[in-house]
Amino acid sequence: MSTRSLGSSSSSQTPGTDAPQVSAIGLGCMGMSEFYGDSSEAQALATLDCALELGVNFWDTADMYGQGKNERLLSKHLREQRSRIFLATKFGIQRDAQGEFTGVCGRPEYVKSCCDASLQRLGVDHIDLYYQHRVDTQVPIEDTVGAMADLVKAGKVRYLGLSEASVSTLKRAHTEHPISALQTEFSLWSRDVEADILPACEALGTTLVAYSPLGRGFLSKAIAQRNDLADNDWRRQNPRFSDEYFEHNRRLVSALEEIAQAHQITIPQLSLAWLLHRSPWVVPIPGTRRAERLRENAAAMQVQLSAASLQQIQTVLDDISVLGTRYPEAAMAMVNL
Repeated sequence: MSTRSLGSSSSSQTPGTDAPQVSAIGLGCMGMSEFYGDSSEAQALATLDCALELGVNFWDTADMYGQGKNERLLSKHLREQRSRIFLATKFGIQRDAQGEFTGVCGRPEYVKSCCDASLQRLGVDHIDLYYQHRVDTQVPIEDTVGAMADLVKAGKVRYLGLSEASVSTLKRAHTEHPISALQTEFSLWSRDVEADILPACEALGTTLVAYSPLGRGFLSKAIAQRNDLADNDWRRQNPRFSDEYFEHNRRLVSALEEIAQAHQITIPQLSLAWLLHRSPWVVPIPGTRRAERLRENAAAMQVQLSAASLQQIQTVLDDISVLGTRYPEAAMAMVNL
């Protein structure tokens, strides 16, 4: 199983050997409980079994996924397999009893209460990587990270992370306490991070955890048309999946498919291999509810792309622009803060 270091104890252009080792491709667990249509707990548990079998040990969840349901789902495996799993969860996005999003909170007392609640739902005595899910612009990042650092001192958390934070926020947070990971969207159709966030992570010794590395499933053959999405699938609200942009964005998938076929791999495998080749500091965490998809994704760790292949991919990216923002307007206001 291919592994990567998560963060580093010091600023370095080389991932730290003293840092925790995680599988080079992790597992995003959100869709097992919410957002992408109806899900099956039995199917999700079988996928988690498969992850253990394959050595995919970096599992990512959050307290707001299914309003705690996803953390409770993972607890069924954590009870018996805790030592085999590098567990990441997040706090900060608030929802009401009906599931509506009500805001973001980074107040110190809230940080600590969320951690205790997650520990209880997960059924563990510590969290390996604890993220602030979104930055609260009303609370100094130093105050939020200071409270997170208290959790490290208390033994409840091992490492700290941020999600969708800007370079300036990351640097301020890192001064308060080392930030081992910054989670943000990064894929062949979301490359904004290449300009400043990825270089900043590399300079600070912070791993960039790439969520939605398969474009929320768009970078595959699974979604050939909008009607392939269930009526209750959140992606129907995503601008890139809209009637206005869907067919244009499929051009990127078609072009990538030609390259993938030449390598005798799938488009998801090509997409994940590209991320792994992009930087040793990148760890993608594709989400899936199906064991067969997990096996397909994990196999990307063995894919080698030549310089010529990488240039071929770059030519496609230069030629075909992706249309539509990666979130609806209200959610876009909560990223890169």
